[in-house]
Amino acid sequence: MVLAGAANLQANKENVNALNVFPVPDGDTGTNMNLTLTSGIEELKKKTSAHIGKSAEALSKGLLMGARGNSGVILSQLFRGVAKAVAEHEEINAAQFAAALQNGVDTAYKAVVKPVEGTILTVAKEVAKQAASSVRKTSDVLELMTEVLAAAKEALARTPEQLPVLKQVGVVDAGGQGLVCVYEGFVSALRAGGAAAAGSTVPVVAISAAASAAGRSMAELAHAADRTRSAQSHLATEDIEFGYCTEFIVKLVPGKTAGWVFDELGFRSSLEKHGDSVLVVADDDLVKVHLHAEHPGEVLTYAQKYGELIKIKIDNMREQHTTLLEDEHAHGHAIATAGAAAVGSAVAAPVAPATAATATQELKPYGFVAVSMGRGIAAILESLGADVVLSGGQTMNPSTEDIVLAVRQVQASTVFVLPNNSNIIMSAQQAKDLVGDKELIVIPSKTIPQGMSALLAFQSSADAVRNAETMQRAIAGVQSGQVTYAVRDSQIDGLDIKQGDFLGIHNNKIVTSTPDLMQTCKALIDSMTAEGGDIVTILSGEDAPEDATTELVDWLAQEFPKAEVEVHRGDQPLYYYIFAVE
Repeated sequence: MVLAGAANLQANKENVNALNVFPVPDGDTGTNMNLTLTSGIEELKKKTSAHIGKSAEALSKGLLMGARGNSGVILSQLFRGVAKAVAEHEEINAAQFAAALQNGVDTAYKAVVKPVEGTILTVAKEVAKQAASSVRKTSDVLELMTEVLAAAKEALARTPEQLPVLKQVGVVDAGGQGLVCVYEGFVSALRAGGAAAAGSTVPVVAISAAASAAGRSMAELAHAADRTRSAQSHLATEDIEFGYCTEFIVKLVPGKTAGWVFDELGFRSSLEKHGDSVLVVADDDLVKVHLHAEHPGEVLTYAQKYGELIKIKIDNMREQHTTLLEDEHAHGHAIATAGAAAVGSAVAAPVAPATAATATQELKPYGFVAVSMGRGIAAILESLGADVVLSGGQTMNPSTEDIVLAVRQVQASTVFVLPNNSNIIMSAQQAKDLVGDKELIVIPSKTIPQGMSALLAFQSSADAVRNAETMQRAIAGVQSGQVTYAVRDSQIDGLDIKQGDFLGIHNNKIVTSTPDLMQTCKALIDSMTAEGGDIVTILSGEDAPEDATTELVDWLAQEFPKAEVEVHRGDQPLYYYIFAVE
């Protein structure tokens, strides 16, 4: 069922992307859900079991670590609730399946601070309600799921009536549509299974090669992306102190070694003595481990005291680095091409892992992880104090595991995470429970200007609570603006938007749409300065014409002679300009 659901979502992800409400080129709901589900599929393939509870647990873990964007996080929580409900069962009947769907809904609603109806949550809720009703009439799972799918489609069709912005634009909810795609796959698999039971030949449901590539472990993707960066050429191979990327899973066996009782914090602390870039995620009887070690055999011997080792993978990073130096450009191009073909979007990856020197130094009180789009913006965030900058943003949401790995790299006891995008906040919040002995504080920045303002507001002499409050006040005090283009005709808030128009977005609301770039920029800045402002910051994108930037600066000097104007090359994709007014 899950394989078929993932295949159907993969086939329809662009259709789901196209349903994003705003007609801007950042439709990523389908991509996020697809990447999340394929991450779960990859983990499920590694731990295939005839025990449905164990299979559901494997799927849930993969979804958790691969969750991207709000829709991906909610999808992971839906299946997390299902997994908890069936954990002890080798097989389940229709009634138990219906109960599991309800538990998934309960879990997902708890994970969302302010649930909004007319979204994927509503579709899932109506599905669970229908399942509870149908199971009173039938014990056949296929019949149950057929009625569930019909209810899902009806609930999806009603989303425009529940969420006014959907009705205004004339679309159904993108996340809800993605969930319907998954349920359609469920039904097709059940029908195929029924035919097989009757002796008919049924085509094997398989994930496409692209989906399989997209579902690789995030650690593999991170290392693949790391190897393409020219910054690695500045590191000498002999300077790599911990040379082996070591990954494995411990299947816990209580009492295996006398006197050894598994404690996650103690286990992680012991591993940190063997290397750096340590990631430990424990869940019930399985422990996922990633670290860079010089003597991986010692690590495996230590871990084996707690149980059985499975899925062991050890890569020689010195050898990889040597290969990089020999053919960096060709290898980087191949990775980039394969990644784009697999997921239809750039894969967000953390910067290179911390070196041994930083891993052994004393922890500083505070550190920062920020999400950025564009090399120039990344450099600015680093200059403002960000320790690790994750590549991500509109169509490149980093996953929960990306964020966990980034936080683990920061040599600080308290790490502030700046998502700088509303669609990344939930993934960052989900990472809080996975970083172990570090305190992770998410500052809910929704734009790059908000993230920059938060970093500027940080005070090293204040405690974590006061800094969190100060940074959130700073976020509220900055006006954010973006200029991009429309990918389709639309009508929003009285604006008649035509495909190809330039769009001015003020604090995530489209306030102007014209066929002229400068006219759009000026109207947007007028909206942003309606209540005053002393500083105007311009971040020019990779497609911003230099003459347009010059004209814009001259116009600001005439219209706002008392304002301080700062211009930086942001190199961000999709957005010609990002503005900040303070």
